[in-house]
This record gives sequence, C-alpha cells and structure tokens, in this order.
Amino acid sequence: MTLMNEPLHKNENRKKYCRFKRAGIKYIDYKDANFLLKFVNEQGRLLPRRLTGTSLKFQRKVGQVADALK
Repeated sequence: MTLMNEPLHKNENRKKYCRFKRAGIKYIDYKDANFLLKFVNEQGRLLPRRLTGTSLKFQRKVGQVADALK
C-alpha cells in the first residue's frame, strides 16, 4: 500500500535539464538529424519545452532550424 503523497513512479521527481547547456552546444547544426529528432514528434512538430526540458533560448533556435528544414 502506498501513501497518497508518494509518487508511483521514480522518474516523476527527476529534474529536467537543457541538453544544449549540459553538452556545451552553442550552435545547432541542422545537418545533425539524429539529434534534432529528439525534439520533434511523429508529425514533424516541435515538442514543447515542458516535455523536453530545453531552455527558452535553445528552444527558439531549434524552432528556427526546424522551420528551415521544412
């Protein structure tokens, strides 16, 4: 039996982080498709910041690159 305030999954308390800041990336390479696919869903739309944990600065840059690729 679990308490009501305990999370059921351990991943719920994990803090999200910006992958760009952690890796020290300053320039987003539009040719690196494997990396950019982490920020795009099946329909080709950008995933929101609340899901990816990307900072506002880099979310805007990813959006610019995604628009250029369309």
